[in-house]
Amino acid sequence: MVSQSSSVGYTIMGKTADLTVDQKMTIDTLHKEGKTQKVIAKEAGCSKSSVSKHINREAKGRKICGRKKCTRNRENRTLERIVKQNPFKNVGEIHKEWTAAGVSASRTTTHRRMQDMGFSCRIPCVKPLLNNRQRQKCLAWAKDKKDWTAAEWSKVMFSD
Repeated sequence: MVSQSSSVGYTIMGKTADLTVDQKMTIDTLHKEGKTQKVIAKEAGCSKSSVSKHINREAKGRKICGRKKCTRNRENRTLERIVKQNPFKNVGEIHKEWTAAGVSASRTTTHRRMQDMGFSCRIPCVKPLLNNRQRQKCLAWAKDKKDWTAAEWSKVMFSD
């Protein structure tokens, strides 16, 4: 997508460039006032065809373009259930389980659907657990500092 820096509409390889937010607001306002498309085009600083397309698109809604999705809502819900059961699986394992459930989709599609649902595929960092000696030391430190005042705590510098 090419960003538009000036307020003048222009053509890129046979297609009209997208209108800026200001131009769209101007077109909508002037259209509601009953101005002609020629007047609106001059005020907004774009072509009459851009004004016409914007007005017609707003009236009937924008046509959905692109390839249709290969999975249906039911299959997507199945994937969501699989991910929620064990969120720490990687994409490959989830994909195997999803295809075993009867869905015919690629690993990339599986990853894309998970991202669409708001799931991220990250494996958590493995951290060692505290051993008994470390637990004893933590408990002793906490008991030692249990009765400290705010003045004593103000002298402590906390860091990670």
